[in-house]
Amino acid sequence: MRSVRTMSAIALIGTIGLAGTACSSAADSTASSSTTQRATITVGAASSLTDVLASIAAEFTKAYPGVSVQFSFAASSAVAEQIRGGAPLDVFASAGTTSMAPLIDERLVTGAVDIATNSLQIAVPPGNPAAVAGLADLAGVKVVICQEQAPCGVATAKLFDHNSLAVTPVSYEPDVRSVLGKIEADEADAGIVYVTDVLSAGAQVVGVAIPAEANVTTTYQAAVVSASPNAAEAATFVDFLAGPEAQAALAGAGFAPAP
Repeated sequence: MRSVRTMSAIALIGTIGLAGTACSSAADSTASSSTTQRATITVGAASSLTDVLASIAAEFTKAYPGVSVQFSFAASSAVAEQIRGGAPLDVFASAGTTSMAPLIDERLVTGAVDIATNSLQIAVPPGNPAAVAGLADLAGVKVVICQEQAPCGVATAKLFDHNSLAVTPVSYEPDVRSVLGKIEADEADAGIVYVTDVLSAGAQVVGVAIPAEANVTTTYQAAVVSASPNAAEAATFVDFLAGPEAQAALAGAGFAPAP
């Protein structure tokens, strides 16, 4: 027969064993949770970046499997207002500097970098029924452009001013994708969009080139939103946009290098 002291020792050993097992399980669970935990960053971006950012994000998540990326696309001016309003965005990718510069001054974004440039092009429906051959033809046809506060609208206003054009648009759209949609639906004779938008639309529209000396250039930038709870991951994504993989994707989509 075992003594009371022996039985107590056995009980104590059993208790320690169970406690050790519990601690080990808790540690394993914590480690497992740590290795599977993912950060999600939200990028507020210009509409003209819609297609290319999807492919860039795919490459980014391969390089950084612990981070996932989601997007909110709109005119850069609209995204800037969302940031001012406290929208839960981590990165701002803008077309043009007019929307980014005030946010830098207001310290609402940090670490802004130039990532690409773009230029304008005339988009017309397939077959070009209004026979638009260049900027001079826009005065006598139905033209749609971006509203003036959107970067594409700012660029279009500069284009018209630079070439002393008097054009009366039939519609002012909220962003460049909306302009493109009007042309694809054959609701206008011509629209002013970016070169990259014509390329991405494929056979749905036809592009009419604008000579370099008559054209204007838009610089694209990216920055970390200061209020981001994922600042480190957001900064990594901004750096990635300026890196070789993203630059190759931007070039493939028709963007030119940053100055």
